[in-house]
Amino acid sequence: MPDTRKTAIEILQNILEKKQFFKEAKNSVSAPENQDSAFLNMLVLTTLRRLVFIKKTLHKYAKKKLPAKAAYANYALFLGISELLFMNTPDYAVINSYVNLAKQQTDKFVAGFVNAVLRKIAADKDEILAEDSGEFFTSEFFKILNTGYGKKTVAKIQLSAQQEPPLDITVKQLPEIWAEKLGGTVLTNGSIRLKNNAKIPELPGYDDGEWWVQDAAASLAVKALGKISGQRVLDLCAAPGGKTAQLIAAGAKTTALDISDKRLITLDENLNRLNFQTERTICADALEYLKNFDEEPYDIILLDAPCSATGTLRRHPETVHIKSSADIQKMAALQKQLLNLAGKALKNNGILLYCTCSISKIEGENQIAEFLKDNHNFKLLPIKNIGFKEAETPEGYIRTLPFHLAEQGGMDAFFIAKLQKEA
Repeated sequence: MPDTRKTAIEILQNILEKKQFFKEAKNSVSAPENQDSAFLNMLVLTTLRRLVFIKKTLHKYAKKKLPAKAAYANYALFLGISELLFMNTPDYAVINSYVNLAKQQTDKFVAGFVNAVLRKIAADKDEILAEDSGEFFTSEFFKILNTGYGKKTVAKIQLSAQQEPPLDITVKQLPEIWAEKLGGTVLTNGSIRLKNNAKIPELPGYDDGEWWVQDAAASLAVKALGKISGQRVLDLCAAPGGKTAQLIAAGAKTTALDISDKRLITLDENLNRLNFQTERTICADALEYLKNFDEEPYDIILLDAPCSATGTLRRHPETVHIKSSADIQKMAALQKQLLNLAGKALKNNGILLYCTCSISKIEGENQIAEFLKDNHNFKLLPIKNIGFKEAETPEGYIRTLPFHLAEQGGMDAFFIAKLQKEA
């Protein structure tokens, strides 16, 4: 069985050096299962949420920088400090484990350095924690947020985003009954929120396909369409299929398209468990599909556009450390192309629903404002009455933020705009 802390170091190093998401980084190493996996997840994710403060603490206790060849030990220190300060592991277990790993992977001198630093931090733990002001965001991530939000809003986002998120699910029907069975609560939008992240496949109703995991914010997109039974819908960038399932459950004749055949396999598996089926599933690049479109136009196009995924920072704290303003601009350019082409596949008076799981307004509000300025054959349809008043903007968009539903555990940042193609 792999050493859990050694695996955590490898994962953290892959995330921060290769700019990988946690899942990708974890899949690239030999990770433990069951209880050790839960500890591994908590260790890495806690470290990512607290990394800015951890780095500041390390700088205070280690004036000399380790040489580049001993980078491994730096990651060991990040994780070791995280355990000492924010997890309930006994100090001796933390220190011994990371010192031994440093000795195995570097040399005895580096291991001695790791030992000295961790022992000092363990001795000063209470004093260090008293200085913790809840820092999470890097200077680059502040730059991303400051382009769209005021200081007070950014501060609220940072505070809320540090909390470990609850688990939201969407049910086919009878949310009150399923909330009682699962020990959760029904949110205003109809999602069920569970108190803890239990093993999902072991929960009642999973095997019977009665529900699927979907953050409450993401579930608002299909709800914004209203009654869609019998309408032909193109779900662009559809995998892994949460919104696809909502469309089918609402009676839409749904075509699901995604560029990744592997992700479409996941989509098919998810829909099969739910006893749902698309009208058609297409593996294609959305840009190429739209450029060469020569079929009967759709009533509705749901464009869940590729984005920076910065809105998922509660569940994926690595985004704070791996995403940059350049990433935002790159994704915004792709979104603009998709938006400008989508009209080719849409009927006159048809609906284009645009959404992203980005917290950046460049990929949301600004993107749509620019699109409407350049495309006079589209108009904005204000979105209202989908069970979440706080997310309705004056312009008619939906914009959720991590501090929305704060007393119930918060939610992802998400943006939705509903557009109509005029004849």
